[in-house]
Formats: sequence, C-alpha cells, structure tokens
Amino acid sequence: MRWLLLLHQIPPSPPYFRAKVMRRLHQLGALPIKKSAYLLPANDETAEDFEWLRREIADEGGDAWVFHGDIVAGWSDAEIEDAFRKLRAADYAALAADARGASPGHARKLQRRFDEIRNIDFFHASGREEVEALMNAVSTAPALGDLAGRIWVTRQHVKVDRISSAWLIRRFIDPVARFRFVDPPTYRHAEPELRFDMFEGEFTHQSGLCTFEVLLRTIRDPDPALAAIAEIVHDIDLKDAKFQRPETAGIAMLIEGLAARYPEDDTRRIEEGATIFESLYAQFGGAA
Repeated sequence: MRWLLLLHQIPPSPPYFRAKVMRRLHQLGALPIKKSAYLLPANDETAEDFEWLRREIADEGGDAWVFHGDIVAGWSDAEIEDAFRKLRAADYAALAADARGASPGHARKLQRRFDEIRNIDFFHASGREEVEALMNAVSTAPALGDLAGRIWVTRQHVKVDRISSAWLIRRFIDPVARFRFVDPPTYRHAEPELRFDMFEGEFTHQSGLCTFEVLLRTIRDPDPALAAIAEIVHDIDLKDAKFQRPETAGIAMLIEGLAARYPEDDTRRIEEGATIFESLYAQFGGAA
C-alpha cells in the first residue's frame, strides 16, 4: 500500500490559519499520526489535495512537506486502514444521530454531509449502511403538507404504538384522518395511503425507535408532554425498559384492557385509546 505523509509547521499569525488548516485536513479525511503529521492513501486525487494544502501553508509563511512511501514505521497497513475506519465510523455515527430525528426538509443537507463523508471513506467504515437506510427513510417520507387528507393504513389488532400514533395523527396532523386496518400478507399498497407501524411503511420503527417516536420527530419538535408520552410508548412497545417512567405500567394495563374489551374492533380501540393519550397529554402539561 502506498501512503502520503504531510508534515507541517504553521506560523502563529494569522491566528485563524491553524484552525483553517485543521478543518481542511478533516475535510480531506486525513489521519493524524502526530501533532503535525497527517496520512492519506496515495492516489492522484489525494496527492493533489495534499499538494494544494502544502502550497497554501507555504503561502502563509509556514513550512510543509509531502512524502510518498510504502510503510509507516511502527504501523502495518492493516492497522492504518483500521485507524481510518474508526475516524469515518465516528462521522457516520454523528450523521446517523442527526438523521434519526430529521424531517424531509433536511434531506438535502443530510445527503450533502453523507456524500462528503463517503468520499473520504477510503476503507469502508462501519455505519455506512445504517446511514444509507436512514437517508432513504428521510428522503422518501412525505412532506408535512402531503399528510392531510390521506388514508392511514396499519396492521390489524392495534396495540400501544399504533393506538398512540393514531391519536398523534388526528391530534396534530389531520383531525379527520381515516384509518384502515389490514392483514399484512394480503395488503397491497396504493396511493394515497400512508402506512404506519408496518414493514416498509412510510412511518415505522427505525434504529431503536418505535413508530410513535419516528412519527413525532417527523411532524414536529416534541414538547415536554409529547416527549413524556413517547417514552411511555417506547418502553411498552419495545420492552427494553429504557426510560422506566412510573406511569408506564398503568398505561400498559389500560391498553391491554382495551384489547380485551374490543378483540375484533380496531376502530373502538383507536377511539377510546385517544382518550387515554389526550388525558396523558393534559396531565403532562400539553396545550389544549
């Protein structure tokens, strides 16, 4: 494997120039190996990138040198490649965190960041596939203006995630939203239907979030009352005891009671479940 090594001495003035050089090295995907030594895999593009940066440093009164070599003493090629992967994995993780809570309006900005990271992901770091999936979900989710007047489709025999999501839809998106409860193996998607809490749905589980959380983050910035409800729904639906709110056990029993009272009537579950979540919202200080 051929490598490029940039060594530099940056002048103390102007004071902003050091930060500019550091930012540029990060944009290039360079791996820091010492305080003033940075590494890139050798190819025509990276050689040109380092050469432009070397000239810029020299123009500002500093010194910089670019070396070509087969090895770096003390490191094997495999160790260097792994170090590059760790850098990009951290970038992917940060982007994934932002993408999970993003609305469709942020898709272009997120895609630009993803393209920038992917261009300097020289050795295919972990996390790329997860970000690709999240980016696809953000870019394909309907814009908020397209959510009203639609038919919302979900699986039969609704429980806490679907009941709470239906309440959220009617409370904050479309007060006269229509719901359709289907058998997934026989269902065939068609416009203008929107699927929620279903495989390949427009709104469904993503990266450890239940459907209510995904839908909430898509349609609005959650106020404290909605955030509290989201934590309750998350723990009941995903059963991971992540938030452990004191109200969770009681709400879980109420939802199970609804299911027992209406074993074949999802419409009644949605209607009576809405009372539960509207009351929770008021109790937590939500606006009337």
